[in-house]
Amino acid sequence: MSLSRLNDAIGKINDVLCAASVLVWDSRTMLPKGGGATRAGQLATLSLLARALLLSDETLKALDGARREVETMPQGAAWRRAVQKVEEAIALHRRIPAALIERRTKARALGTQIWVEARANNDFASFAPALADIVAVTREYADAAGWSGHPYDVLIGLYEPGATFADVAALLDELKCGISPILGAALGRPRPARDFLDEPFSEERVKAAARLLTEVLGYDYEHGRLDKTVHPFAISFTREDVRITMRLGERSFANSLFGAMHETGHGLYEQNVDPAFTRTPLTTDLVGLHAGGGASLGTHESQSRLQENHIGRSRDFWQAHFGRMKAALGGLDGVEAEAFHLAVNDVSPGLIRTEADELTYDFHIMLRVELEAALLTGDIEVADIPGAWREAMKRHLDVTVPNDREGCLQDVHWASGSMGSFCTYTLGNVMAAQLFEAARQQGEGVADGLTKGDTAPLRLWLKEKVWRHGKRFTRDELLQRATGRALEAGPYLRYLEEKYGKGA
Repeated sequence: MSLSRLNDAIGKINDVLCAASVLVWDSRTMLPKGGGATRAGQLATLSLLARALLLSDETLKALDGARREVETMPQGAAWRRAVQKVEEAIALHRRIPAALIERRTKARALGTQIWVEARANNDFASFAPALADIVAVTREYADAAGWSGHPYDVLIGLYEPGATFADVAALLDELKCGISPILGAALGRPRPARDFLDEPFSEERVKAAARLLTEVLGYDYEHGRLDKTVHPFAISFTREDVRITMRLGERSFANSLFGAMHETGHGLYEQNVDPAFTRTPLTTDLVGLHAGGGASLGTHESQSRLQENHIGRSRDFWQAHFGRMKAALGGLDGVEAEAFHLAVNDVSPGLIRTEADELTYDFHIMLRVELEAALLTGDIEVADIPGAWREAMKRHLDVTVPNDREGCLQDVHWASGSMGSFCTYTLGNVMAAQLFEAARQQGEGVADGLTKGDTAPLRLWLKEKVWRHGKRFTRDELLQRATGRALEAGPYLRYLEEKYGKGA
C-alpha cells in the first residue's frame, strides 16, 4: 500500500516534469525569439514544483512506509530499486537550496535561447555573459551537492551515476592510445569519392528520407514525431509520446540523416520501457528533475551511437536500404550503395563533432571534457574559451578552427547547462560496441538479420537486455547481465580495428 502511494506521489512529479519537457521541446523547435525569458521563468516554476513535491510530507511518509514494504525483497528487485532512487534524490535535493534550483533552471533556459542567436551570427561575445552565469551557477551547484575528489564528479554523477572524473580520464587515455594508431593508418590510405554527399535536396525530401530510415530502425510514429531543430535531441513525455528531431538545411544531407538515426536510438530506448514503470521512479530522473530515464546517459548514448554507427554506417544496412533512400531523396543518380557506404565512413579530422567519423569522434570529446573540467576549477574562464578551443583542436586533431560558429559555439550542451555530459558520448561508444558484440554472439537471428539489413532481431535483444528495464539497473549491472562483463574498452577498440584497420 505504501509503495503504491509512493508511486502515485512520484507519478505527480513525473506529470510536472513531462509538462516541463513539452515546454523544452517547444522552446527548441518553434518558440519565437522574444519568448525566451518568459519560458525560462515557466520552466523554473515547474522545477521548483517538482522539487517541492519530492520533499513534501506526502512523499516522505509514503517513502517511509515503502521502505519497510520492500526491505524483504531481494537486492535488485525493481521496486526496491525504485525506493532507493527516491532516497538518493531526496538526499541530494536537501543539500541544494530551492533558490539555486530556480537560478540554474532559468540560466539554462535563457542560455539555450541566447546560444541559438549567437551561433547563427558567429558571435561568442553575445553569448559569453549567459555562459558565465551558467558556469557560476554550475560551480555553486557542485559545491552545494558536495564533492571530495573533483567538482566534475558531481556533474558526471548527474548523468552517469557512480562515475568519476578519474574514471573518465583513464578511459579517454586508454582510447587515445588505442585509437591513434588505427587513425594514423586510416589517414594514410586514399580517400573515397564523396562529392555526391553535397548534392542539394529540399528539406522536405531530406525529412522524408529520414522518416523512412527511422521507421526501418523501428521508431514508432504512432507514439512519436520528427521535427526540425538547430541541435538535434530526443525527448520523452512517457513512453506513449517520445519525440525526435533533426537538423535540416545542412551542407550534407547525410549529416542530417545520421543525426536523425542517432536520435532514433534514444527514442527506441524510451518507447520500449516496461509499461509498468511508467510515471514511477524507474522512468523519472528525480536527481536531474526531468522526465525520461535509462540506466544512465551513457547507456542512452550507447543506444543512439549503436543505431547511428553499428547499424547506420554498416555495409549490409545500405545494401538493403540504399535504393529506398535514393527514391525518397529523388536524386543520387549513378551512385551505388557501396560508394555511399564508403563515403559515409570516410576518415578525416574535421571541425564539427556531430559530423565526425568514428575514429576522430572521441578526440572531440576529449577536448570538451578537458575544457569544461578546467572551467569548473577556474583554470580557465569563459573569455578564454575561443582561444582554448582553437588550441585544443590543433593539438588533438591538427585542425585549424576558422570561426567560433564551427568551434566553441557548435554544441548546445554548455548553453543548456549540461556541463559534465559530454563524456557520456564516449561512454556510449564503448558500451554500444560491448552490447553489439554480445548481441551478435548471443541474440537469436541477430547476426543473420543484420546481414539482410533487418534490425528486428537486434531490437528484440536490446528490448530484453536494455530498454525495458528503465532505471532499474545501474549501467554496470545492465552490462553484466547482458554481456557478462562491466564496462571495458576492448570490444570498442576491436570494432574500430576490424572496420578501419584495413579500410571500411
